[in-house]
Amino acid sequence: MIFCWGVSTQQAPNIFLLHYSDRFFAAVTWTGVALSAALAAGAGDLVPLWASMPMWAVLWTLYLSVVNVGQTWFAFMWESLLLEAGFLAIFIGNDEVAPPVLVLYLLRWLLFRLEFGAGLIKLRGDPCWRDLTCLYYHHETQPLPGPLSWFFHHLPKSVHRVEATANHVAQVVVPFALFAPQPVASVAAVFMIVTQLWLVASGNFAWLNWLTVVLALPVLGGSAITDALDLPAPSEFAATPAWYEGTVLGVTLLVAVLSYWPARNLLSRRQLMNASFTPLHLVNTYGAFGSVGRERYEVVVEGTDEPELTDATVWKEYGFKGKPGEVRRLPRQVAPYHLRLDWLMWFAALSPAYAASWFAALLLALLDGNRAVLRLLRGNPFPAAPPTYVRARLYLYRFTTWSQLRSTGAWWDRTLAGDYVPPVTKAPKEVETGISRQSET
Repeated sequence: MIFCWGVSTQQAPNIFLLHYSDRFFAAVTWTGVALSAALAAGAGDLVPLWASMPMWAVLWTLYLSVVNVGQTWFAFMWESLLLEAGFLAIFIGNDEVAPPVLVLYLLRWLLFRLEFGAGLIKLRGDPCWRDLTCLYYHHETQPLPGPLSWFFHHLPKSVHRVEATANHVAQVVVPFALFAPQPVASVAAVFMIVTQLWLVASGNFAWLNWLTVVLALPVLGGSAITDALDLPAPSEFAATPAWYEGTVLGVTLLVAVLSYWPARNLLSRRQLMNASFTPLHLVNTYGAFGSVGRERYEVVVEGTDEPELTDATVWKEYGFKGKPGEVRRLPRQVAPYHLRLDWLMWFAALSPAYAASWFAALLLALLDGNRAVLRLLRGNPFPAAPPTYVRARLYLYRFTTWSQLRSTGAWWDRTLAGDYVPPVTKAPKEVETGISRQSET
């Protein structure tokens, strides 16, 4: 259960403050899934505008509620990005009216902040972005490498420098062209889309890249771009209702006022990488990979069903769906699906402090044989009965070389760095003590 006990509506507005049960939470999430599918299938165009907008508003409210009680598990930047984009989608209209120009520019403003904020955080952060060497490491040390990441990592260093340069162009220079006349704005959008597809191919970043592509698509326009991409001609729309124009104007003024804080953040030397300035996640600041790790560490969780521990104890490893584990297992393509536990395990490997609030609970769940938690993993090495002891160990992972891959079939080479949490048995205080001691070191 991820309910945020003791949080006021002003701190984290959500419908679960009115009522909570696990069954109600499941009902909310499945309602969101069904409504999302209906809107994606065009249900919003089959009803009047006054009915279509509440459908999007309900969808946004449901997801806002989940994010605001989700705490660590929903603290990723793309949650706020999806909420901000989803809020603007309420006012984009349907088949009855033309998309309001003001809302289209609000979407461009969102895309600008997403890209420009990410570009600035890199230039202000890790020196490897300024000397164009970050991609020497990033494909190997990113949170969840994909099936092509090994090959991207082994590209010539000259190509890595081109990648870094293209990233700076896409995130620092090109965003300003989004507000230029056509076809310049469309060329800028195409450049962004291409760079996002490159990121899709080289790693797993949940739905961040695909949502960025979706935000860039409305920028495309002008006869040259329309002809080149074989886009349909603009439709004929009815007159826009006055109430709708007034609503769009009000939303535009709201976003303009709330933009003060993210705009100030962009100009600040102490720029925040990802932040929401309101609990409604309406106008946020974005950024990613202000620093890039040079080495990759992984937390490997193991268990044993032996009653006593000896030097001969056999430990069995728990496999995860997306994160590196077994060295001969090719990294999987999981995006746009978001494996939250796998991502948090990457943060845990960076520092035990990131895992202090949840890692002990994970180990206890494995000792209990908790089925819900086990479903988050690739497999259960103890199908008959839960283990008697579990432990976590820290390994240094490196991509193998071409010759190592040919001779061993292994994509990774790993070296034991030490214990992350020493062996613990089914005693909550012992587990909590183990993770606390590791956090202190």
